[in-house]
Amino acid sequence: MIAARLVLAVALIFIGASRVEAACTLSATGVAFGTYNVFLTTPDDSTGTITFRCGAQDRDITITISRGSSSAFSPRTLRSGVDILNYNLYRNAGFTEIWGDASEGTFTYFIRNPPNNQDIVLTVYGRVPPEQDARIGTYSDTVVVTIEY
Repeated sequence: MIAARLVLAVALIFIGASRVEAACTLSATGVAFGTYNVFLTTPDDSTGTITFRCGAQDRDITITISRGSSSAFSPRTLRSGVDILNYNLYRNAGFTEIWGDASEGTFTYFIRNPPNNQDIVLTVYGRVPPEQDARIGTYSDTVVVTIEY
């Protein structure tokens, strides 16, 4: 009898928690690297932003970025037809924390109970390593940014 009551109590807490879910919005600006020069010995760095806003409920936020068209997080790949350029996206300006989904040694953005009804702007740091042999073309990749709350 005690086991049945515990199961029922857990089910009610879970159902109640799902009804109190707060809404969050998310938007992003892309990381645009511009023209890549194959002869430069320095990386091509750029930034983009992720902006989120959540309602008036307490919650924890996790933001992840997908691999894009790549099979792994390191490196991600920009594509122009069959040609590729390696690149990556980072959480920090030191380019040491690859922004991903916490797998393969990547990091997520996590904040406990962010300010309510306020835009939070995060910087996404992008880097294309130098001295890659790339043909002329327009290279791109599409990643998915996900907010969990």
